[in-house]
Amino acid sequence: MKKYLLAGLLVWLPLALTIWVVTSALGVLDGIFGWFLTATQAVLPAAATEPLETLRRIPGLGLVVTVVALLVTGVFATNIVGQWWLRQGARLLNRIPIVKSIYSSIKQVSDTLFSSSGNAFREAVLVQYPREGAWTIAFVTGKPGGEAAQHLPGDYLSVYVPTTPNPTSGFFLMVPRRDVIELEMSVDEALKYVISMGVVAPPVAAVPAIATADATRN
Repeated sequence: MKKYLLAGLLVWLPLALTIWVVTSALGVLDGIFGWFLTATQAVLPAAATEPLETLRRIPGLGLVVTVVALLVTGVFATNIVGQWWLRQGARLLNRIPIVKSIYSSIKQVSDTLFSSSGNAFREAVLVQYPREGAWTIAFVTGKPGGEAAQHLPGDYLSVYVPTTPNPTSGFFLMVPRRDVIELEMSVDEALKYVISMGVVAPPVAAVPAIATADATRN
């Protein structure tokens, strides 16, 4: 009996969690869209209230509107006119005392993480954490810079150590390159390994035949 219960749980648990995550994301997007409709109703005439309420009752419309808004924004941001307006907006935000600190920090992090030419989260490595002899997976984010780099003699790497099972929180470490073990697994495979708490291990990369033959001769 226990064997069958566990087998049924293994079938339904991933599906149930997937549905829960998707419905939660849709709920958040619909909530944002509903707030936008409420704000629009506050400034439009009363005659426009009923059509807007009809839009509020359409499930999943928030997701569609969000995707369309992102596509339109992307098209706008990749042409010369859009880039000029974005620079003007960023310049205005950077003149507001409190907003300047928040916006500039988030902008730098997002540009580093999502830029196609950046080096953040491009490599998974092994580091010793939280003590010597205990190893965990980390992601290389670059090299130390500024004043911190001046106090670190030698070759150091900046790494991000994610927590399990939520990799969105973690720890930032600066470690010597000689103490880091590079991994062949991709970043996606490493994230799955972390989120699954080590249960879903990525396959071991095959050793090239030439390298194996050289090692045998040596």
